[in-house]
This record gives sequence, structure tokens and C-alpha cells, in this order.
Amino acid sequence: MANPFELVIFDCDGVLVDSERIAVRVEAELLTELGWPLSEAEVVERFMGRTDEFMDEAILAQLGDRLPADWKDQFQRRHRAAFTAGLVPVDGILEALDQITMPTCVASGGSHDKLRFTLGHTGLYRRFQGRIFSGKEVANGKPAPDLFLHAAARMGVEPAACAVVEDSHYGVLSARAAGMRAFGYAGGLTPAHRLEGPGTVVFDNMRELPGLLAGGRT
Repeated sequence: MANPFELVIFDCDGVLVDSERIAVRVEAELLTELGWPLSEAEVVERFMGRTDEFMDEAILAQLGDRLPADWKDQFQRRHRAAFTAGLVPVDGILEALDQITMPTCVASGGSHDKLRFTLGHTGLYRRFQGRIFSGKEVANGKPAPDLFLHAAARMGVEPAACAVVEDSHYGVLSARAAGMRAFGYAGGLTPAHRLEGPGTVVFDNMRELPGLLAGGRT
């Protein structure tokens, strides 16, 4: 019989809140306006699952002096307006959370301010309050394992007893690097083949997650 998981670590964007579709659209539109025309698929490939700092450095390297002084503020304003207008929980996640009985937490590359807004706007913040960890708390962002190891340590659980629910290529790489079992959600923007790999279960319906987690770890 497989050992049960002792902790489920959820990424936020694209796993709990359906923000990636909105963010990628905003980023593709604004980058094109700024002079770096990228399709939504290219934004997903380059940046989804990476830190804000990684994206900022890439934009600076590409556009440099052509960037207006307020370009970061433009991104923030557009994201916030688009999220306010259309952000909802990921389809099926509420039903899944209601059925998951083991301890849970959130570990996201976003800032605590962003997490309070997105989780609060979708009514999910109260489910995880006091168990939310930001990539700003660690030295290295995904695909490094730092954030997931930090979350496990704060929750008092060994890495091997953790399951990580992710929706990005770099997120599942981070989970594997941390020695955790990855559950790659392919119902969002990342193609299933980009999530596949050792120690990873790929699924495309969030309502399936409680049953997959109940199978435990091998």
C-alpha cells in the first residue's frame, strides 16, 4: 500500500485562480505595444511559471532604452484591471478542495500583495490563510526548488511526503528538483507534453485531483 501524502502544496496562478489566460493576454498585448511583438504562445513558453524578476530582466534586455519610465506600472495597472474584471477560480478547484482532507498550503512566485488580491478576489484566501508562501521569501525562483522546500519546512513536512500541484513546465521542474511528487494540471495553457516527466502525474480535470492524491506516493 502506498504511503499517503502529508502535505499538498498548490501553486496559485493557473492552479487555484484562472489568471494565466488573462495575464498572458495582457502581457502579449502590452509587449507588442512596447515594441516586442510576442504571441500568447510565445509568452507561455518564455515566461509562464518564471518569476516577475526573470521576465523584467528579459524585457529590459530586449527593449532597453526604448522602454517608457512607467512600463512596470503599466503592467501592474493592466493586470489588476483585467483580474478585477474577469478573475475566477480554476474550474473544478472548489470541488477538489472540499474533498482533500490532508494539510494544504500555497507556494507561488507572486508577491504576498498579489496573492492577497487574487485569492481574496476569488474567495479562496480564507482557505489558506496563514499557510501562504511567496517566492519573494527565497533566493531563487522556479525552476529552482527553493520555494517548495521552504513551504515544506515551514509546514514541518519532509519533501518526499509532499505533493505539488502545478500548471507550468518550470513549476513541475521545481517540484522534481525538490524531491516531491508533481501533479501537472494540463487543463490550462501548458501542453500536457511540457508537464510530463519522472515523478509527475499529468491530468486535465481538477475534479480528478482528490482521487489522484488519495493514491498516495510510491
